[in-house]
Amino acid sequence: MHSRKPFSTGYPWYMWLDSRPWAIGRGFVLRYFDNSLGDRTTLEVIHAEVQAMLDGREHELIVPLLQLVTEPRVGVDAKAHEEFFRSWLADIDEPTLPFGLSEVRGEGYRVHEAHRRLPQALNARLRSQARRLGVSLASLCHLAWGQVVARSSGREQVVFGKVLFGPVDGGAGGDRTMGLLINTLPLRLDLDETAVEASLRITHVRLAALLAHEQAPLALAQRCSGVAAPAPLFSSLLSYRHNTPPVVSAVDEVLSGLEWLGGEERTKYPLTLAVEDFGEALGLTARVVAVISPDRVCGYMQRALERLADALEHAPNTPVRETWTSCRLKSARTSSRS
Repeated sequence: MHSRKPFSTGYPWYMWLDSRPWAIGRGFVLRYFDNSLGDRTTLEVIHAEVQAMLDGREHELIVPLLQLVTEPRVGVDAKAHEEFFRSWLADIDEPTLPFGLSEVRGEGYRVHEAHRRLPQALNARLRSQARRLGVSLASLCHLAWGQVVARSSGREQVVFGKVLFGPVDGGAGGDRTMGLLINTLPLRLDLDETAVEASLRITHVRLAALLAHEQAPLALAQRCSGVAAPAPLFSSLLSYRHNTPPVVSAVDEVLSGLEWLGGEERTKYPLTLAVEDFGEALGLTARVVAVISPDRVCGYMQRALERLADALEHAPNTPVRETWTSCRLKSARTSSRS
């Protein structure tokens, strides 16, 4: 038998803790949370709240959450959200399904994962081009992922999910809240005759524009497209994460009596890629359903980044479609030999 009561946080479905006995004087805790919540700040908040509950201070936890939920939000209204996303998506009448992956309501049980650290020389080239053009490195990476999605879906006008990590002003208690400040919204890119340098600048502008609508519901954005329900608008996600080396904090010391046993991440989307920005290095983490090789997906992304760097350095007026059509993708599907 087991009980969730000692660690019942009262949060919605996206996060809960489950405690179970293991041996005399010992037990273990299973921590479940939505795949997009796995950052250092969230873990510190979870640990602090576990400690508060162990100390009998549960009453301290509900106030910041209630303040955030009930505080009036001043920002873009629903009509403005609709106008914005219709301008992007009204002419998109087919889903963007890389590698033919269409199931976006799965449980994530057959998802495989691969990691790759990009060569330092490539990292330096990408950062140099981003600085030269006055755009973010994230913009360059989103354009590269757009090329992978375009090539693997056979489309020039592509849409994929962009993971947004919260508004500038989270309101009272926002620093102690998990999940409510994270959203996923569609990003539309056109891999056509536009010059690669101009495409990068357009991507940068679109990412900035999307931030103004970061609180829009994904369902609202999807209804603004020409894709008829229940078909998905997109089946892949990209997140760009700024990572810092882990440091021992007061939270770690308080919970030093706990032993870490392991963990895994799952997502309902069949294809996700995370770009890990370590400041002086770049890494990739691909999570895909079992029929697709995650390592090959990382390879496709690395190749797209290399081709973009080549074009920006030597031929910035090359149509962006030519930079990605010259990069042929071999089948990413796994086999007994892969």
